[in-house]
Amino acid sequence: MSTTVQTAPSASSSTSTVVQIAEEISGVAARIQHDETAALEAAADRIRGARRVFVHGAGRSGIALRMVAMRLMHLGLEAHVVGEATAPALGEGDLLIAASGSGTTGSVVRVAEATRSAGGEVLALTTDDASPLAALATTTVVVPAAAKSDRSSRVTAQYAGSLFEQSVLVVGDALFAVLWHRSGQDRDQLKARHANLE
Repeated sequence: MSTTVQTAPSASSSTSTVVQIAEEISGVAARIQHDETAALEAAADRIRGARRVFVHGAGRSGIALRMVAMRLMHLGLEAHVVGEATAPALGEGDLLIAASGSGTTGSVVRVAEATRSAGGEVLALTTDDASPLAALATTTVVVPAAAKSDRSSRVTAQYAGSLFEQSVLVVGDALFAVLWHRSGQDRDQLKARHANLE
């Protein structure tokens, strides 16, 4: 059986490439909506019920989760980025949101293991529900995007794990939006928590 290998987006212009990428993200979102509704609801419940939320991912996945942490802070939740100098010790009642496309990224799996050892829970965002990260998770949201190592994917024409990383942000923003709606807070209440030392 032959496999089509796409080496670059097939779009012929910058504008059409933007549309192509947006369509890929939309396709992943539709599959998440269809297959992961219960997991997303459980994820929102875990975040809302956590004493504190920590986020961790390597590379671009980690950058996406930093953006998610910022929105959770705007919501009034105590959110921390693993590895930052001001991140406190994680303990019981705390939640780690961890992202790894493959679910095998060493640093992410080790942080998830440390979280479980400290009595915390893990919310995993990954493409592989049979991965080591998923095995450590209390809740796993499967993001049906290509993993970074998948060089023959028909899911995306983008390089490496780009579609997964983009989808992590979309899922994070969706969870924030659900929690915001449940909280009953208005925009001004969130705005009051926005950084004023810029």
